[in-house]
Amino acid sequence: MNYQLGWSTLPGLRGLSCSDFRAVPTTAPDKERGVAVEFANEAERDRFVRQLEEHFAEKRFTNAADAFDTVKAYVIEHVRK
Repeated sequence: MNYQLGWSTLPGLRGLSCSDFRAVPTTAPDKERGVAVEFANEAERDRFVRQLEEHFAEKRFTNAADAFDTVKAYVIEHVRK
C-alpha cells in the first residue's frame, strides 16, 4: 500500500526539528512535492515511522527546505535497501 509521509517541523533554540512523523494511506502519492513510500503491511510502516522518529530526534536544521530535503533523502535511501 502507498503512504504519504508527513511530519512537523518546529523551531527550537538550536534550530528547526522534525518530529511527529506519520504515514497516511494514499491512492495518489505525490513524490514531486512530498514524500511517498510503499509498505507491504502496517507493521513495516509502523517500524519505519519509529525509525524516522529515532533518527531525527536530535537533528537540527537551519531552514525548512534543508529539513525537508534531508528527510526525503533519508526516506529514499532507506526504501531502496
